[in-house]
Amino acid sequence: MVAMVAFAGIAPMARAATDDAATIRQIMLDQQAAWNRGDIVAFMQAYNDATDTTFIGSRIRHGYRPILENYQKNYASKEQMGTLSYSDIEVRLLPCADGVATYAMVTGRFHLERTAHGDAGKDDGVYSLLWQRTASGWKIVLDHSS
Repeated sequence: MVAMVAFAGIAPMARAATDDAATIRQIMLDQQAAWNRGDIVAFMQAYNDATDTTFIGSRIRHGYRPILENYQKNYASKEQMGTLSYSDIEVRLLPCADGVATYAMVTGRFHLERTAHGDAGKDDGVYSLLWQRTASGWKIVLDHSS
């Protein structure tokens, strides 16, 4: 009887973890679709709109606005943006003491196919994203892409 009670508590937590991972994956698919239609503002909706949101690439940028402005400067046209795809996505939820995930670590690969002059070719890399459950849903608070 004790085992049944223990398993009854585990099933909802496992289901919630599966739902959270699926939600994050869907946000990433939405983000990829936004990029591929040339919509940087919609792409950025996955990021937490806060001054402590951080992007690490060739340099470190702090704040939603500076990250958005950098994307807009470096990808000023659909041709410069190219076509984005994600692969090898791994979502690891980081549960708190109550068993509910407040943060998630997501790792994977990105591929960017571009044809604009000066940007011709492929751009492949890896990323690690720290996601946080916020009042607005799951949001990226740290992006390390290289």
